[in-house]
Amino acid sequence: MDILGDENSLLETNGEHCSPGHNRKSHHSDLMKKNLNTRLNRIEGQIRGIKGMIDKDTYCDDVITQIAATQSALNSVSNLLLEGHMKSCIVDRIQDGDLEVVDELLATMKRLMKK
Repeated sequence: MDILGDENSLLETNGEHCSPGHNRKSHHSDLMKKNLNTRLNRIEGQIRGIKGMIDKDTYCDDVITQIAATQSALNSVSNLLLEGHMKSCIVDRIQDGDLEVVDELLATMKRLMKK
């Protein structure tokens, strides 16, 4: 795994395989988890900042700009998760002959496109 955390090393899994069923779990590498948590902590800070802007009666357009930036950051997290999901869980399940995962992926992508 790349110490610098390039995109390919982020998408590596912990070596386990995804499986269908009720006990589904992701299998992100420690580096990926750290990256996702860092991004989510930053987004949490952005949300707190937006709440503060509202409390201080900040000009609406400025608040909306910060909301748009926060939504963009969340979309980046979603895209990173989706890419990892497709490169690991989806591929694994298709290789195992589970084609139902394609419908699951389509439903996930439709949810993401509603944004």
